[in-house]
Amino acid sequence: MQLIDWVILCVTLLFIVAYGAIKTRGSKNVEEYILGGNNTPWWTVGLSVMATQASAITFLSTPGQAYHDGMGFVQFYFGLPIAMVVICITFIPIYHRLKVFTAYEYLEQRFDVKTRTLASLLFLIQRGLGTGLTIYAPAIIMSSLLGWNLNLMNLIIGLLVIIYTVSGGTRAVNVTHKQQMFVIMSGMFITFFIILSYLPEELSFNNVLHIAGANEKMNIVDFSFDPEKRYTIWSGIAGGFFLALSYFGTDQSQVQRYLSGKSIRESQMGLIMNGLLKVPMQFFILLIGVMVFIFFQFHDAPLHFNPNNVELVENSAYKDDYQKLEGELKNVAEEKKEISMLYAGQLHQDYDNKELHNRMIALNSREKDLRDDAKQLISKINSNAETNDKDYVFLYFILNFLPKGLVGLLLAVIFSAAMSSSASGLNALASTTAIDLYKRNVTKEKSEKHFVDATKLFTLLWGAVAILFACLGTLFENLIQLVNIIGSIFYGTVLGIFLVAFYIKYVKAQAIFWGAVISQSAIFYIYYIDVVSFLWLNIIGAVLTIVLSSLIQMFMNNNTPPLAESEI
Repeated sequence: MQLIDWVILCVTLLFIVAYGAIKTRGSKNVEEYILGGNNTPWWTVGLSVMATQASAITFLSTPGQAYHDGMGFVQFYFGLPIAMVVICITFIPIYHRLKVFTAYEYLEQRFDVKTRTLASLLFLIQRGLGTGLTIYAPAIIMSSLLGWNLNLMNLIIGLLVIIYTVSGGTRAVNVTHKQQMFVIMSGMFITFFIILSYLPEELSFNNVLHIAGANEKMNIVDFSFDPEKRYTIWSGIAGGFFLALSYFGTDQSQVQRYLSGKSIRESQMGLIMNGLLKVPMQFFILLIGVMVFIFFQFHDAPLHFNPNNVELVENSAYKDDYQKLEGELKNVAEEKKEISMLYAGQLHQDYDNKELHNRMIALNSREKDLRDDAKQLISKINSNAETNDKDYVFLYFILNFLPKGLVGLLLAVIFSAAMSSSASGLNALASTTAIDLYKRNVTKEKSEKHFVDATKLFTLLWGAVAILFACLGTLFENLIQLVNIIGSIFYGTVLGIFLVAFYIKYVKAQAIFWGAVISQSAIFYIYYIDVVSFLWLNIIGAVLTIVLSSLIQMFMNNNTPPLAESEI
């Protein structure tokens, strides 16, 4: 990195932190600190919701996903707009009407304090680990590429977030999200057009899309019913709807974003904005990944993108084998450039040469085989090494091909994304701890300032926990999968509780509490015996909670003795 990159990176991050801390300091009561005084306009709500979900993993992993597998991943988000409509119709009016600070506060009004506490604890466990991931994931990738100490990276990201989140609470999170989303989207648009400028002048954008399509990178919608295919339009609409309903409707890190809206209508408009823009945003980020793939059709790409694994191989007995694979890849790359240019040339004549088409596919298939062989060498050296290098593709392109200044901007994008999702997580964890556990169980009367200070303290404590978890991340072989598993174990039960609260009015407190406890216990057992993929635990947990609580309530009603005539 050049001096200009460091300047842009540092100035951008320091401006966001200082702006958030100065602009929003001095909250006088809990409503101001946790709900931002209910003064957030709809467009800020929408941007904050988008920034909370768009972690650094989105901007590191998504382009790499498209580079390897194409645009099909966008189907995963097809159910999200439908979920936004359901939340706007059902969830938001209830939350606002009852003037709750957290989603779980509503559960006490609908059921009892036991159910509220149970849902709060389930949220705190999975979101506490998830917030550590939002710090750790970008830190481990950037530390390996930039040569920085991993724990120092964790500490830097964590402290930057803690400074303005403790200072201004929800208002600080919301206002900094605006700056972060501006930096993020500006950086991505600039990168997109720079990639286009790097391609051969003979290529039109239409030619680029044709080449991507010929390599099966533009298969956006898959109507297949094959259960082995991970991303289809059916799994996207059904599974995406279910997950979005759970995440946006019951996860306090998202609920707190739209609870701060000026009114029900402002909150609803913010979520609808998210529903309208999320799919196009993910489409665009995936398209950047496809453009990186096209870029490497005309420029040399490494055999493996993870520099840690490359260093591991080069210092091993398999060094010569790896270099041999690199030589073969170089030959494939030279022929690939020639064939791609010939294929693009005949497209100007509206003619699709099948021979060139098939040769191009064969060359990319050969390239994939060489990369797989490299991964096998890495696994021979270290069986625990993560050979999936998708997360490193986009960052490799940034560091090696972008001009001076833009490297700093794109690194600021990644840091901003990490900070935005981490800030939302800490803000939600502190609010839930302060309101649902601490304030609910304090017997003596306390001042508003006391609870504001308590929430700030809990923000600081959860920040320390998140940094600690991020620093301990190296103890786990696959941290991302671990946190996804933990989220899937708990999310279904929490969503089931809320669905019963909203839609099944005859189920009362005792029934839902024991239904949720039994359901969560069953989920633990189902995961332990490993009979289904962990993603299915979300659906199973919700359905079990609904069914069990309904059956328990029916049993309790049938065993309630009838009233005597004197009691009627």
